Amino acid sequence: MTVDITVVADATEAARLLAERLAEQARAGGNVVLTGGSTPRRAYELAAELDPDWSGVEVWWGDERCVPPDDERSNYGMAKAALLDPLEQGPAEIHRMRGELAREAGAAEYESELAGAGTFDLVLLGLGPDGHVASLFPGFPTLDVTDRDVLGSEAGHEPLVDRISLTLPRLCATRELLFLVAGEDKADAVSRALEGEPSKETPGSLARAAEGTTRAILDRAAAAKL
Repeated sequence: MTVDITVVADATEAARLLAERLAEQARAGGNVVLTGGSTPRRAYELAAELDPDWSGVEVWWGDERCVPPDDERSNYGMAKAALLDPLEQGPAEIHRMRGELAREAGAAEYESELAGAGTFDLVLLGLGPDGHVASLFPGFPTLDVTDRDVLGSEAGHEPLVDRISLTLPRLCATRELLFLVAGEDKADAVSRALEGEPSKETPGSLARAAEGTTRAILDRAAAAKL
């Protein structure tokens, strides 16, 4: 499946483009799946400035570390500080993965919360230097799970804490799947994920919107090997 790729000068510009897309989705409403990372953090800050009313949106997470929400490693904690707290009108619903419950209990609870949620409108994904997305790591058996929406996983890289993650089919059940990737250390993974053959050794190559568009916003360094 073709990926619509936009290449910009640097991570700052990539964050700005994502912020504009998030603000657009805030105005349209729907179900948005957030991701972690330093580049999304800046995008979240800008998005809150561009449109401070998210009352038509329900917010979900693609993955979470098994830590309390106030832990500096928490994806929820980062998004709360950068996006949710600055909003004038917060989301209609905030669906937090409760990492503090540990991976299996947290996954089971989120599975129940997702029941009946239907197709997402926008799923945001980063891409690790190893090609992982969410907490779906190269060669892990979690990539083979198709009969669940959420699973628990061991860590595939630092920080070495257990994870909760949406499964690949659930991530792909979206009208738009959007990669945001910046940095020279991601260039090999970007090439494999966006232009290579689908492979479990590069989970990003398996992540494509099942019902709509797959896009990527890349800075020039991340796109160097395309």
